[in-house]
Amino acid sequence: MDTSRYVEEVEEVRRGLGLDDFVLYGHSWGGMLAIDYALTHQQHLRGLVISNMAASMRAFEMRTAALRRQLLTPADLSTMLALEAAGRYDDPEYQRILTLLYSKMLCRTVPWPESFTRSLRHANLAIYTQMFGPNEFVVTGNQKDWDRWGELHRIKVKTLTIGAQWDEMDPEDMKKMAALMPNARAVICPTGSHLCMWDDQAFYFEHLLEFLRSL
Repeated sequence: MDTSRYVEEVEEVRRGLGLDDFVLYGHSWGGMLAIDYALTHQQHLRGLVISNMAASMRAFEMRTAALRRQLLTPADLSTMLALEAAGRYDDPEYQRILTLLYSKMLCRTVPWPESFTRSLRHANLAIYTQMFGPNEFVVTGNQKDWDRWGELHRIKVKTLTIGAQWDEMDPEDMKKMAALMPNARAVICPTGSHLCMWDDQAFYFEHLLEFLRSL
């Protein structure tokens, strides 16, 4: 996936606001964009936060495949895989299993925060499908081949990677990313998931604020 257009849109905003020596925060797909921005324009950054995003889509696919083997019963896993093979993503049984998984790996807060459910209601699914795929377990979109593992060493700016125990991004990948960057460290939220700023909130913000103060 070529993110150059999106990177330059961020740069246009930076120039328009007259920002320099600023901190860039990116969560999930925003973490992809933050990585690519830093690889292109890190001279403008004081710090970088990569929240809940691994350095390749392949790493993400491996993690979600492992998570559903761990979290589902053998019957549900078999059903889900069969429905995927048939392309029946809207099948009520598929949606039931998907919702169960999302409650464990996207956001473990019960009920989900209103801001999260509101964002889902207003999501542009056509763009999501084009860029990503039909859901978080089937990656068929134009970002499928995105991979920056081999370039992370070029990010010299002070960086924090944030992951979580139940995140759809492997916490070991978040640690590996920090190890590959010369001025980075990783924080793993012990009880959170992909939205650990909600379901492991105190831990998440304690360490995020500590990093920001260190800059």
